[in-house]
Amino acid sequence: MAADHKERGATGHGHADQDHDHAGHTHGTDDHAGHEHSDHDHAGHNHAPTVSASNERVVFIGFLLTAVFMFAEIIAGVLSGSLALIADAGHMLTDAAALLLAWAAFRFGRRASDNQRSFGYMRLEVVAGLINAVTLFALVGWIIYEAIKRFMTPHEVLAGPMFIVAVLGLVINVVVFLVLSRGDKEHVNIRGAMVHVLGDLLGSVAAIAAAVTIWLTGWMPIDPILSVLVSLLVLRSAWALFRNSLHILMEGTPGNVVIEELSTALVSKVPGVREVRHVHVWSITSGKPVATLEVVLASGADAPLVTRSVKALLLADYGISHSTIEIVWDENAPRCALAPGAVR
Repeated sequence: MAADHKERGATGHGHADQDHDHAGHTHGTDDHAGHEHSDHDHAGHNHAPTVSASNERVVFIGFLLTAVFMFAEIIAGVLSGSLALIADAGHMLTDAAALLLAWAAFRFGRRASDNQRSFGYMRLEVVAGLINAVTLFALVGWIIYEAIKRFMTPHEVLAGPMFIVAVLGLVINVVVFLVLSRGDKEHVNIRGAMVHVLGDLLGSVAAIAAAVTIWLTGWMPIDPILSVLVSLLVLRSAWALFRNSLHILMEGTPGNVVIEELSTALVSKVPGVREVRHVHVWSITSGKPVATLEVVLASGADAPLVTRSVKALLLADYGISHSTIEIVWDENAPRCALAPGAVR
């Protein structure tokens, strides 16, 4: 796939003489059926999605609330000696990062493409997500190391301050969740941030449980035990973030797309499509899939109508709002050399 798209990053849609012979093919734009693009925002060929100011505002408020209390929780964890509070602060770091990435996606996603960045700045979200995941792996490793040390040498924990801070953390998480619920809950970034906050609610509950247990029984090992449990929640979120970010950076196929099934659906559902070749579907950033493919027309097919129908199906069934369709006019023309894994 990298070979197929090595020129795409420079031009946005570079097909001409890119890696195979286009004899018998036609290229054009919306005025010609051969090489047509989606109808969204053609001023300067801008790929930036429409962004809701309300979404941007609610995630930024949520980020500020989470980030401020995260630092307060770290300080309280150090002063009270509670590893569970520090672990919960680490979980709140994942929340703050998720909210910041969502805000960055809204903010930078509005920037138009230019000659050097044909898809704008949308991938900053993915790069930041990968860095965040690696940082969280290191944090989880440190928490587990400290927990093992505390099992071997119990550390006194001040249950009162720990309880108060944990309860405040629970309240902050509830407030952040309510703030996010005022945004567009169908948006992938809003939905993902809400899942992060719900996960952190469990961390706050664990810290409260540890404080109550220490208060009532004086059993100190409950603090490192619950800190490990909370760190596992952080690890789960970090792994999902790492895997998804790496998948996008490797231009992997979105989870709702199976190339063979997509090709079959186009042939069976779109009148005039004889064959589909060279199907490539990837994501510029989370929730922003794009596609390129070749369509061989059936005899007598109306090329403009077929192109519009293919685009409509890609949008309706797979959420692909930007697609590049190349029409193969001469059915007897020599076939292009296929890259490994490509679909004829």
